[in-house]
Amino acid sequence: MDALLIIAASESDANLYYASGFLAPDPFVFLQVGGKRLLLMSDLEIDRARAQARADEVTSYTIYEGKARQRWSQPRLADVVAVWLEDVGVNAVSAPSNFPLEHADRLRERGIRVAARPDPLFPERLIKSEAEIAAIAETQRHTEAALAAALDVLRDAEIHGEDVSWQGRPLTSEDLKRVVNVSLMENGCVAEHTIIAGGVDGVDPHNQGSGPIKANQSIIFDIFPRSSRTRYFADMTRTVVKGRASDQLKRMYDAVLAGQRRGIDLARDGASGAAVHAEVIRTMDRRGFETAVVNGRNEGFFHGTGHGVGLDIHEPPRISKVDHILRAGQVVTVEPGLYYPRWGAVRIEDMVVVEAGGCRNLTRFPKDELLEL
Repeated sequence: MDALLIIAASESDANLYYASGFLAPDPFVFLQVGGKRLLLMSDLEIDRARAQARADEVTSYTIYEGKARQRWSQPRLADVVAVWLEDVGVNAVSAPSNFPLEHADRLRERGIRVAARPDPLFPERLIKSEAEIAAIAETQRHTEAALAAALDVLRDAEIHGEDVSWQGRPLTSEDLKRVVNVSLMENGCVAEHTIIAGGVDGVDPHNQGSGPIKANQSIIFDIFPRSSRTRYFADMTRTVVKGRASDQLKRMYDAVLAGQRRGIDLARDGASGAAVHAEVIRTMDRRGFETAVVNGRNEGFFHGTGHGVGLDIHEPPRISKVDHILRAGQVVTVEPGLYYPRWGAVRIEDMVVVEAGGCRNLTRFPKDELLEL
């Protein structure tokens, strides 16, 4: 009988939250065996788990800790789990690929066979239900509202030469992140590592950005919050300029937009992610924007075109050189970019739902032209 064992905190482990429907900051034990879902819970959480978790049985950790103490004077968590598994009649388990090695080794010492189950642990997680798609779309609406609030600040800011001031002082990336994050919090979402990166900061795709915003430079807004209520993420990137964009920056924007639209056009059930990615690259290449290493630094388009979004911000499938086949019901980003230290950076990102004959865009925020504020 195949048994699946997870020991983790569901607040940080999306697989455990998906399996149990129970959110907790501290580790607990989940076992799926014989079509049943069993939980081993601390006294602190047992009553809440019985009321809220999707589980057939919720058992007291304290009881099994007492049984383990009859064998070992200072039992570890894995010792307690071993005694519980023995009572349940399980002597072999599969575990996620990120299962703690310490627990696996200890369980093996106690006679439990432990094998890693490859990702994705729950393949059904990749195909989103309409309820899940609605949850992602709701988070996206809040993401768009947060970006709109930040752009209102940029509109109100004043340009003095290369400098940008707001409320009598230099406007900074940190100011704009505060506006974004407060807007998201007011709508029940939490964002971490929000990217608002101007000028050369934006040329490093995961540079979160810092310091004063400068006029006439590209500003990357990459916002990817999670809903505190549903736990589902959204992800969106837009590129704007405070002031006037150079002709080269506008050409970059047009090339990225063309590449993104081509990627969206090709995203459908059965499509090869690698083929979509290659066509996005070709679209931007044909417009004169090639990718190369210059003076030891990557320039052009050197990351993947997209990734899955759900209970994790990065999930399978990938739209990249590593080939994944897209399937109806998956929610993926399409986010090409171009990065050149001498000109700046452009990235445009939407989320789409893969469907049989194409895809449905969950993102409504405008992108038709480079926004100059």
